[in-house]
Amino acid sequence: MDEFNAKEVVEMAIRTERLGAEYYRELAERFRDNKDFYELFSKLGEREIEHEKSFTKLKDSIGTEEYDGWADVSEYMRAYVQSAFFIGRDKALPHMSNIQNVNAAVRLALSFERETLLYFYGLRDGVEDKVIVDAIIQEEKGHIFWLSRYITTHGV
Repeated sequence: MDEFNAKEVVEMAIRTERLGAEYYRELAERFRDNKDFYELFSKLGEREIEHEKSFTKLKDSIGTEEYDGWADVSEYMRAYVQSAFFIGRDKALPHMSNIQNVNAAVRLALSFERETLLYFYGLRDGVEDKVIVDAIIQEEKGHIFWLSRYITTHGV
């Protein structure tokens, strides 16, 4: 089994953020008639775009040499990408656009944020510049907090 290199792992993070931004943008438009939903999903989408830019900078800063312990990180990341939730034709992420009500959208968004957080923790182990990944991890935690608070306060 081939290992992923660090740039490939960061590229998957970029793709994840791009998919997340598209999903949140679609939800904001779908639920435009409700100001709270529109603002929640618009804000989440904007943050995903910022994360994509940060990961692009990180990718550009990665050299060709892999770090100590990269083989273990690569194996973890491969297993994660092949998981039932992540990126791919038969994965849950591409099917998010089929969501028809806000409760399902918020719950699936929360699951997506949790899964991406785990991915980013794995990514963090494989890159030298942890500052960028740490900042994004903090943002993802914020997304989880916002969505969890929404679920609690709205009885979703």
